[in-house]
Amino acid sequence: MEFLGDSSETDKKKMKKRFHRHTPHQIHRLESYAQHERADNCALKEENDRIRCENIAIREAIKQAICLNCGDAPLHEDSYFDEQKLRIENAHLREELEKVSSVAAQFMGRPFSHLPPLLNPMHVSPLELFHSGPSLDFDLLPGSSSSSMPVPPTLPSQPNLVLSDMDKSLMTNIAVTAMEELLMLTQTNEPLWIKANGCRDVLNLDSDENMFPRSSGRGGKNHNLRKEATRSSGVVFTNAVTLVDMLMDSVKSSELFSSIIASSKTLAVISSGLRGNHGDALHLMLEELQVLSPLVPTREFSVLRYCQQVEHGTWAIVNVSYELPQFITHARSYRFPSGCLIQDLSNGYSKVTWVEHVEVEEQEPIHEMFKDNVREGIAFGAERWIATLQRMCERFTALLEPATSSRDLKGVIPSPEGKQSIMRLAQRMVSNFCLSVGTSNNTRTPVVSGLDAFGIRVTSYKSQHEPNGMVLCAATSFWLPVSPQNVFNYLKDERTRPQWDVLLNGNSVQEVAHIANGSHPGNCISVLRGFNASSSQNNMLILQESCVDSSGSLVVYTPVDLSALNMAMTGQDTSYIPILPSGFAVLPEGGRNNQNAEIKAEGGGGGGGSLITVGFQIMVSSLQSGKLNMESMETVNNLISTTVHQIKTTLNSPSAA
Repeated sequence: MEFLGDSSETDKKKMKKRFHRHTPHQIHRLESYAQHERADNCALKEENDRIRCENIAIREAIKQAICLNCGDAPLHEDSYFDEQKLRIENAHLREELEKVSSVAAQFMGRPFSHLPPLLNPMHVSPLELFHSGPSLDFDLLPGSSSSSMPVPPTLPSQPNLVLSDMDKSLMTNIAVTAMEELLMLTQTNEPLWIKANGCRDVLNLDSDENMFPRSSGRGGKNHNLRKEATRSSGVVFTNAVTLVDMLMDSVKSSELFSSIIASSKTLAVISSGLRGNHGDALHLMLEELQVLSPLVPTREFSVLRYCQQVEHGTWAIVNVSYELPQFITHARSYRFPSGCLIQDLSNGYSKVTWVEHVEVEEQEPIHEMFKDNVREGIAFGAERWIATLQRMCERFTALLEPATSSRDLKGVIPSPEGKQSIMRLAQRMVSNFCLSVGTSNNTRTPVVSGLDAFGIRVTSYKSQHEPNGMVLCAATSFWLPVSPQNVFNYLKDERTRPQWDVLLNGNSVQEVAHIANGSHPGNCISVLRGFNASSSQNNMLILQESCVDSSGSLVVYTPVDLSALNMAMTGQDTSYIPILPSGFAVLPEGGRNNQNAEIKAEGGGGGGGSLITVGFQIMVSSLQSGKLNMESMETVNNLISTTVHQIKTTLNSPSAA
């Protein structure tokens, strides 16, 4: 029995040996092969992801493409067939991936799990980030957004970046440190701040370096770097909570500062804040700031925006640069801790103290006309932010007042809804104009012509309302030895309008509707009716908004037909009413000769000269490229040259245009 048992055990051992079909060396080679297959599969998966992302990016770019010759969108196949081709392509990709996964699973001895999504975001060019479509017909007032309305010029606020916990921790530390510095800047006076020209707060750079020792914003020595730092404060007709809500939202802040912010985008929300009140909210943002002139380059910033409730009724919002070079297209600008301290006054008003502290790299010399204005911190400084904030908050308050207010001089507008509709249309007009005269290339299609011998810059964009229409925008700036207040009064006055408005052909205009939207009598919206001298019949309507504050003034207008205006006056949606805004931006001249050139809120005159920017927009139908470049540009250039000549002549200035 033992012998038989031994024989049985021997047979079992032989049978077991038969299952060892591979030597250790062979197993090692197979495992190595399986590892190579896994690596190859990973590489294929990454390549598939890369190709798919490039495919998406290219298709999105093609959707926005515009022919530089004719201004039209390129011809493309029907969207149905495009979708079908994408579905077929995706099916092939899935088949390829499944085949590779099956092969890998055979050698690995277990099912293959697909790779996790890539942590690094696909590269998106800054132009794609800022581009919001070819049309600039926007409705920018709060409460006016709807799915049927045009896209605003602000950039979409969806987060674009994938941030690690380490990134978020670093950003939080930077923001908290910046907040501490901002609070000291807003609450400390001399010697940190000194008075320029006896009235403006300008940072004492030596005291600042002693109090906050640090290197240059971008490090290293660069003789083209220059710092600007100013502070200003004022009382604003809005409560603190509402202000915080507007300033922490990239869309709302762009509406509020449409004359300053050319484009804005929230890249990521690091913290949404506590209890829904923005306390400790931290956002990563892109902003492009502008001066209303084709002679001044815009400034682009990637910043952390951090909000903190300092105490009951007191809030602080700080902006500090967090450099993302891949998103910046122009010469870099660095924002040291800047922002505002908001103190609620418990009566519907707030006191706001604003600080702007930047370091800019001047790759090209500033145009001589604007050199003092920029370098003295007037063009981009804190006073401009405060003055604009005060004026716009008054405008938002006027939006909610009934149409029968005693400040509405004409009783043409029948209802509060009609008044609000007219004001929203006017705000869209003003915002469109501000973008058309600045130097931002992130919100416009290509520059048709740079600054020519007369300083005229021409850009173009495709009309949202005319299928084959292109709009040409031409702008130039010039100087007048006349006070900004006198220039504003002249441009706003309907009685002097025939002297400069070449499209009137010398005919008069009459104001038929008036909406006051601020404490200054110059802040208003008007509907003007033009008359034909021979027939005395109404032949055109003009919607005009004028606004003025201590930083400058605007007079913007657009022709509208009677049916469109009636639609607005009855409170209907005006987002699809076509507009072609033209007008003027008037800034006080910088320099020692213009110390008293500020426009006072009470309507005082002030001395010094004026920097005037004039802009025109004209509709061009689907013409051939040669006609677009010659006839249309000649037309818009003649409009500007003639208007500038008329203004200079009338205001007793040298007549050279």
